[in-house]
Amino acid sequence: MKNPVGPVLRMGDEVEQVIAAIEDDNPGTDIEVIDRGAYVRVQAEDQITVTQETLRRYLGADYEIRSFEGIMSAFSGQVVTTSDAITWQSIGRGKAQGKVERS
Repeated sequence: MKNPVGPVLRMGDEVEQVIAAIEDDNPGTDIEVIDRGAYVRVQAEDQITVTQETLRRYLGADYEIRSFEGIMSAFSGQVVTTSDAITWQSIGRGKAQGKVERS
């Protein structure tokens, strides 16, 4: 994987449900899960997202996206958070890609 991005999750009761939610929120994306015993690295190429709505389907209707930080020990890439989603993306992916003209 050239530009892997995504969360590193502390091993716990919610990990399998969180992985399932991430897979649901990223259809058609090749998601790699690396189990290291004490933690699990979840990653995809360039960008990966998880939404509060999908997390609630797996973890209960009262789950708040801000609770995700409690199980995320680290991450790779740049993280963009909103009130209802977390996106990890390659550094620079969110910036406009323009050409520089020289005279």
